[in-house]
Amino acid sequence: MTEIDLFANHLLEEAKRFLEKADDSSDPTAQVANLHAALTLSFCALEAHVNAIAEEFSSQPTLSTHEKGILLEREVKLEDGEFRITKSLRMARIEDRIEFLHTRFSGKPPDRSATSWSGRLSGAITLRNQLTHAKAVPSISDTAVRQAMQAIIDTLDALYRAIYKRPFPPAGRGLSSRLNF
Repeated sequence: MTEIDLFANHLLEEAKRFLEKADDSSDPTAQVANLHAALTLSFCALEAHVNAIAEEFSSQPTLSTHEKGILLEREVKLEDGEFRITKSLRMARIEDRIEFLHTRFSGKPPDRSATSWSGRLSGAITLRNQLTHAKAVPSISDTAVRQAMQAIIDTLDALYRAIYKRPFPPAGRGLSSRLNF
């Protein structure tokens, strides 16, 4: 396991621990702060895992320049008659990158009827966006954060099963953290 994989797993464990702390708290202010931390860190973990997978596969010689650009989130430009990856950032939606990884490296598109693709990840992203790009005070509940975090774990598990042919290691623990801070 690489350093980034360990870090991504640790971010997920931190998110789970903050969820546990929210459950244990009798102070409403602390509970909300812990829910915010859990939600935010779970998305940091998702991004880190997707980036690690993308980086791992980006060196495959069969990839086109455009595919490498998507994986590395870099702009592709036509220079001197050839497509080249630039140093300019070219971000893609996380759902698009996940779907691309799944389809390109498993040979088939993700099953949209599976729980992780049935709107749960989209719902989790909407919840995260309400917090990250707040235009009003978001109402973020324990249940909503649990569902969002489980959607992230389920999505990563589906991605691992599709491209690595094995489950996402932390999926077996669900929302239980290994940490105790």
